[in-house]
Amino acid sequence: MELCPYVKNILLLDSEGKRVAVKYFSDDWPTNSAKEAFEKSVFTKTQKTNARTEAEIGLFENHVVVYKFVQDLQFFVSGGENENELILAQVLQGFFDAVGLLLRGHVDKKEALENLDLILMCIDEIVDGGIILETDANVIAGKVATNSMDSGAPLSEQTISQALATAREHLTRSLLK
Repeated sequence: MELCPYVKNILLLDSEGKRVAVKYFSDDWPTNSAKEAFEKSVFTKTQKTNARTEAEIGLFENHVVVYKFVQDLQFFVSGGENENELILAQVLQGFFDAVGLLLRGHVDKKEALENLDLILMCIDEIVDGGIILETDANVIAGKVATNSMDSGAPLSEQTISQALATAREHLTRSLLK
């Protein structure tokens, strides 16, 4: 397990440091109050940085934290103090880009809250139990879009890939009858 990159948490906070979507994969923070204290600490220490164009890297409370900001949202990915920063940065970029794709470029707190289910599924597609599964934003967004589609929605409201998946599902059902 020592050779496998490990993510301790993925955080999405608003511009005031409040939770939008968070997921912890480590027991380093055993209580909710410990998790909130870590989030507040990371937010406070990164508040004055300008991580809007590129991801920034910092060491906070013996954790490597990679972060990036857009509009009124702040994206964070953290790992152990010996974790490879480039791998964590790749996870962050995959998360950041996948959220951008899923929200169709309207990445702000309002859109994030309205599509919270997509963001949480996005986190689940990227990391499972701390193990990195995927970092390609197109693959992540594709899996999330496929999993979240409502097959009962009218075809005019579905994307092409969703419509094809719906058609494939209907064809499969008709062939199995």
